[in-house]
Amino acid sequence: MTTYAFAGFWRRFIAYMIDGFIVSVVIIFLGVVAGVAYIAGAMSGDGSAIVARMTDPAKLASLTAWIWVLTFAVNIAYFTYFHGSTGRTPGKRLLGLQVVSVTGESISFGTAFLRSVGYLVSSLVFCLGYLWVAFDRRKQGWHDKIAGTVVIIREPQGSEAGISIPDSSSGPQSPAGFGCIPVGVSQPEEKKPDAPQAQGMAGVDGQKMP
Repeated sequence: MTTYAFAGFWRRFIAYMIDGFIVSVVIIFLGVVAGVAYIAGAMSGDGSAIVARMTDPAKLASLTAWIWVLTFAVNIAYFTYFHGSTGRTPGKRLLGLQVVSVTGESISFGTAFLRSVGYLVSSLVFCLGYLWVAFDRRKQGWHDKIAGTVVIIREPQGSEAGISIPDSSSGPQSPAGFGCIPVGVSQPEEKKPDAPQAQGMAGVDGQKMP
């Protein structure tokens, strides 16, 4: 068993900023592609109609809503994929962190998706769900509590304030172990006392015993 310490607020914050930068680059790239495609299609029509659409408040509100949906979808897909496959986003990998279940096991894609949706809950009320990491005993944010996960430092700490995970190199133990008698091992037979040998019917003086 190896003990891994829970990751603190600032280390997780830096990892999240790295991931946020990567997600922002992806969103900007997709936005530029969509914008170019939209303008290219609109240029085939009347130029005054393009200006009217770009200045229409209803169109701008619709565009803002689509940008929000795109941002949310990319975030969900990004964190679900990396956490579900390895438990480590690029940011967490650089900072030596990993997301595992509260029992120390790898999480599934379903749990990773639930945790990613939990980010939305942690963002409420001045991001209190994220700040909760700094005060929680197990360094869990609200999204961690929703999904039943913890974030650990993937370096053996030898600290009691952490989670113990079985070493992968240790082989399976016999179910008959732990102080029990191993299966298939015969027990030494108890040596019985030798039966007294019958003496002759004659005594020491040669006379027969009655």
